[in-house]
Amino acid sequence: MQTIRVVPCLDVDKGRIVKGISFVNLLDIGDPVEHAIIYDKEGADELVFLDISASYEGRKIITYAVFNVCSCISIPLTVGGGIISLLQIEELLEKGVDRVSVNTACVKKPLFINEAVKKFGSRHIVVAIDAKRKGDSWEVYINGGRTPAGIDVIEWAKEVADRGCSEILLTSIDHDGKKAGYDLPLIKNVSSSIDIPIIASGGAGCPEHLYQAVVAGASAVLAASIFHYGEYTIKEVKEYLFRKNVPVKM
Repeated sequence: MQTIRVVPCLDVDKGRIVKGISFVNLLDIGDPVEHAIIYDKEGADELVFLDISASYEGRKIITYAVFNVCSCISIPLTVGGGIISLLQIEELLEKGVDRVSVNTACVKKPLFINEAVKKFGSRHIVVAIDAKRKGDSWEVYINGGRTPAGIDVIEWAKEVADRGCSEILLTSIDHDGKKAGYDLPLIKNVSSSIDIPIIASGGAGCPEHLYQAVVAGASAVLAASIFHYGEYTIKEVKEYLFRKNVPVKM
């Protein structure tokens, strides 16, 4: 098994970290820079910064908030929200962002994935998929989880993998913020259908949930609430995974 990454997530709205349930009822959690510094010191393998309202509001990502975070950490930073052009990606990468995560723009124009991969290389391009259960399957949602795209998640995951992205950030809208565990069937179905890694997102409430996501096929586990509220430190999560024989960077 490859080394599993533990990834805190900063969901940012108007320059502040927020957290809700199933992408709604957002509460102010605090300053992105303060949290980023803590997670870096605690041993996070990567940090994800998502401007969650950018796509819905039809605006660009708030770059000053991104660059403030980027300048104060030493770990890789993946950034998403409102990215619709190669120029935006170039600006972010030039300022020190390691990877960009794109959802809505890729759904509206799948060729955008190919163009971004060709210009910047696969390792810099992550495709985010926000998934919501629909009967016995899952549907892709865009615009910060507000708009159903009418696309099957499994088929879309196969397509974006074929188009060359390095990884999929897979978030369950149904499980988001509820802290009852990840959508394991979703992770299993997507991971078994593609040959690129998956970052599992949505539902972490304790270290056992992260372990379950790894067993289901995730190569990285993303969490927000358990870290933001101080319920667990990254070190505690990694120690738990290590005891379960999961390879992690200590």
